[in-house]
Amino acid sequence: MKRRSMFACAVLIATTFTSAGAAAAATGSGPGTAASPDPNAPKGGVVAGAHAFAPGARNSLAAKRFRELHRARLQRDEIHEFWGVQPAGDTHDGIMATQSVAPNYRVSSYEDFTYAPTLKAAGSCMEVTTVYSLTMGNGLWAWDWCGHEGPARELKIDDEFIETYTKPVNDRPAYNIQLVQTNAATNEWTAYLYNHKTAVWDLFYRQSGRDQSNATYGWDIFEIYATNDPSSGNAYFCSEAKNDVFESSSIRLRLKEVWRPASPVDSPWEPTAQPNPKDWGCPALKFDRAGANDHWAVHQ
Repeated sequence: MKRRSMFACAVLIATTFTSAGAAAAATGSGPGTAASPDPNAPKGGVVAGAHAFAPGARNSLAAKRFRELHRARLQRDEIHEFWGVQPAGDTHDGIMATQSVAPNYRVSSYEDFTYAPTLKAAGSCMEVTTVYSLTMGNGLWAWDWCGHEGPARELKIDDEFIETYTKPVNDRPAYNIQLVQTNAATNEWTAYLYNHKTAVWDLFYRQSGRDQSNATYGWDIFEIYATNDPSSGNAYFCSEAKNDVFESSSIRLRLKEVWRPASPVDSPWEPTAQPNPKDWGCPALKFDRAGANDHWAVHQ
């Protein structure tokens, strides 16, 4: 199954995120801690620190050129792989998950991007992704699929974010994200982050219109764009993320106001249940199907 490389057009965007420091490191916690807050908890706050994405002349030109290259399907010396679950389009009108963050992970190449985890509901107007890059640092994006097909809102992964929007899950900080259709007539979708200080779902981004992804399914996946390190023969990602774990847990789907865990029936593993790590430029990479299609982890 083919998947559009929707983040490719942002390769040289000159936005800078400030990464979290050592104080943001997660401390001990057992499996499932803070894994999934009540999806029907109050909504009403606004995500602190989030701001509109402001493209400039330089990054707009870079995006245009990359789109042209992508559409021409030119061969590039770059690895682009993804893996995770893809909920079918007729199975949900909302999706939520608990997404890990790796505050100390650093990307060293301007051409490399890690989007993990990244979440989109079928037909939704936004995708919320955890972004790691040299150009932008570490942060969250709300990628607009119904407007200009690009990042619309951004948020740093810094100490404030860690303290407000994450709790330790399996010894790693993780945030809770929810994407729900809030007006079927206009196909309005809203993305919320759970605020652990206030126990309220805070508004991150809202948009309506026609989903321009041309996909009939949603996804919760691990995705990389990576270049090879000539000295090792592996992707730079392999050494840079050696000690990091990328995890998505408590993946749940909503249909007609009822939430349920993602399952093999509605959310198959794609593009395969067990990827070949050599295709990713990292022979030591492991892909854990930690739950019945509602929990996965990628690590070495």
